[in-house]
Amino acid sequence: MGEMPRWLDRLLARPKPTPPLRGRPATRRVKHYAALSGYAYEYFHEGFRDAGPAREYHFAVSSDRRQWSTLRVTLREEALAAWQARNERPLAEAERYALAKLALFAAFDEADNPRQLATEVDPGVETVEELLARLDL
Repeated sequence: MGEMPRWLDRLLARPKPTPPLRGRPATRRVKHYAALSGYAYEYFHEGFRDAGPAREYHFAVSSDRRQWSTLRVTLREEALAAWQARNERPLAEAERYALAKLALFAAFDEADNPRQLATEVDPGVETVEELLARLDL
């Protein structure tokens, strides 16, 4: 068997398109959060997408109402596994969203100022356990 034709090689080498976000609210509601740093943030939920063994929640975030950026909260199944095994049930969709929002708030609280705000939050097992304890599940 010979080499692969160039057109097929190029076709296979193309990156897969990113799936669209799902779960976007019908009406965008801007919400406010006063961080422990003293800064106030505004945010709204853009939606989520499943990315392999994780779910990415996308939030638009601003500290000045002029410039908006995207902050992505990634909840990995491996980080949720211990809680789900101990409680013998998966997290409900609303519980996952609540966990993502708590991770977002933690990112706001941890940034000394808006310029230091992370663009991606990926809570590990310990952080997930701590945040879920706040939800009293």
